[in-house]
Amino acid sequence: MSEKKSIKYGEREIFYDLQYLERKTMTIAVHPDGTVMVKVPIQTPFDKIETRLKKRSKWIAKHLDYFINFKPKVTPRQFISGETHLYLGRRYRLKIIIDNKEKVVATRGTIVVYIKYRDSDRIKNLVEKWYKEKADEHFAKSFNKCFEKFNKYNLKKPALKIRKMKKRWGSYSTKGTVTLNLELIKAPSECIDYVVTHELCHIKCKNHGAEFYKLLSKMMPEWEKNKKRLEKIFI
Repeated sequence: MSEKKSIKYGEREIFYDLQYLERKTMTIAVHPDGTVMVKVPIQTPFDKIETRLKKRSKWIAKHLDYFINFKPKVTPRQFISGETHLYLGRRYRLKIIIDNKEKVVATRGTIVVYIKYRDSDRIKNLVEKWYKEKADEHFAKSFNKCFEKFNKYNLKKPALKIRKMKKRWGSYSTKGTVTLNLELIKAPSECIDYVVTHELCHIKCKNHGAEFYKLLSKMMPEWEKNKKRLEKIFI
């Protein structure tokens, strides 16, 4: 069981879950979904907990803001001619052509949808299927390229999955799977590499502590630039 608590950081109120457990040390973790988990030994006085949280409040706020910015911002689309769609960081105009053979082709700044009859739901399905095919191709290349940097650590290569995710660009499962958000295919290749590298770092560093960012900076020195670019392109 956990208790819902909060602490002030300037004008901001930070909520957290407090758990008393059979353990020797206190830990503070910020999770990608925005929850803050504080685990403490059973007999820990509450004033000691608050003192520790106040000292770490800037760190907690920083990581909460990080995960807010890491969430995808996806603008709804109507799938009509003239509408713009992103692909690998570039904006493409959607063009609908009535044709007996249905397919999607990207060429010269245009995503052309050949379709038997004009139907927005059908157009959406064709475009999303095309995005998925491109994601399978580009994500696999990025995944293999980025994992090579980790070879010296003798790590077991995770499986790669792709699916739509509402709240995250990627995730790493302790069962050995990296999952990437399908929407990432709309971002530049460097941003895809950043998310892949970020998740691969979790093989060695489960939490977003100092060691995690040290490893991330080692694997990708320009990660902050790519992160900011990822955030801006979807606004």
